[in-house]
Amino acid sequence: MRPFMDEHFLLTTGTAQEMYIAAKNAPIFDWHCHLSPKEIYEDKPFANIGEMWLAGDHYKWRGMRSCGVNEELITGTASWEDKFKAFAACLPKLIGNPLYHWAHLELQAYFGIHTPLSEKTADEIWTQTLELLSDGSYTPRSLIERSNVYALCTTDDPADSLEYHEALLKEDLPYQVLPAFRPDRALAIEAPAFTDSLAALEARVGHAVKTFADLCAALSERIEFFASLGCKACDHAFSYVPYAEAAPEALEGIFAARLAGETLDAKQLDQYRTALMRYLAAEYTRREWGMELHIGPMRNNNRRMFETFGPDGGFDSIDDPAIARPLSAFLGSLDYDGILPRTILFNLNPKDSYTLGTMIGNFQGTECPGKLQYGPAWWFLDHIDGMTAQLQQLGSLGALATFVGMVTDSRSFTSYPRHDYFRRIFCALVGEWVESGKFPNDTDFLKQLAFDVSFGNAKDYFGI
Repeated sequence: MRPFMDEHFLLTTGTAQEMYIAAKNAPIFDWHCHLSPKEIYEDKPFANIGEMWLAGDHYKWRGMRSCGVNEELITGTASWEDKFKAFAACLPKLIGNPLYHWAHLELQAYFGIHTPLSEKTADEIWTQTLELLSDGSYTPRSLIERSNVYALCTTDDPADSLEYHEALLKEDLPYQVLPAFRPDRALAIEAPAFTDSLAALEARVGHAVKTFADLCAALSERIEFFASLGCKACDHAFSYVPYAEAAPEALEGIFAARLAGETLDAKQLDQYRTALMRYLAAEYTRREWGMELHIGPMRNNNRRMFETFGPDGGFDSIDDPAIARPLSAFLGSLDYDGILPRTILFNLNPKDSYTLGTMIGNFQGTECPGKLQYGPAWWFLDHIDGMTAQLQQLGSLGALATFVGMVTDSRSFTSYPRHDYFRRIFCALVGEWVESGKFPNDTDFLKQLAFDVSFGNAKDYFGI
């Protein structure tokens, strides 16, 4: 029997263990996360592990709800100690869930604790971590630094001031904190809050946005400002990526109708989003940004809880749209017109894995290796089976050695061991290929492969 999560966790072959040395020592480039630049700038110490782990982490909230925990102990007013102990009691029940491994990797990496967390050990681990946290040294910046982070990209609305990014640029940090452009609110023309988001954008650029052309101009201004602060990535979330053409006058009519309070039909929504995404893609291409397309979530399913908590409360799931034909048409139109940026495609529904894995091969370019990427296993897929499947599929269908690797996609400052989890899974898979005779045991190549997929490829891809 193997020891519980020891230094060779998941690394079941000698080749995997050798590769992992190169992967483990590679810096982290977290090119998609949801960390708060304000919290990084303010750098307030965490008072306890309950606050550190459970404030805003909808992965953990969802797991606790699955175990029947009262909401008071999840997002309510219970103490952090009680919330932590409730989570600890749930953790053994989450066997097979990546939360189980993530939590223990975090305990090992940040606290040196190798004791399995459960209801029986919760008091002991609460006391141990409280003592370590008492000197105030566990702050957002210190956690980023001790995680060996080279750079991270936050997720920022076009109307965000980016004041904390500006402030952080003036500090002598051993890592980069960069904005990433996410114009989802501008794309969501059907949303009740669309006019509010336009008002925020108007206030930020200092002029009215009354036409579709005005909107494009305002977003270009913000893109230029984001670029001035080092932005090299942009992110978009879709149930499916739309494609429907429309003449300029039709687009202006759609925009005017929405501002007049009219309800748009499905075709008009697709026409608007297609046109805006084409405009944005051209802007991204000029700046050599990486365009991330996250495809397939069905959000805010629980109306009662959405009305209580709003978005990001842990009530999202996998959608089941048809994505192949509109995605192909969209990417093809960009490629034909010379405005296809470096693009990373994420799928949430595993049925779409081979669709995206083959789609990227249609539109590759010479700007960089792997211009189009089949992105890392995301959200409900970022577990051992999901990550292994994504790597196998990319290896089967594309060029695995050009892969840009993992992201945390997290709001937690202790989530960086997810990169370690990925690196172990990657080394384990390739190590098995080597030791079963499917690939030669070229030590130099394998170590370089582990380093590149862990860090080097992403650094080169985004040019950071």
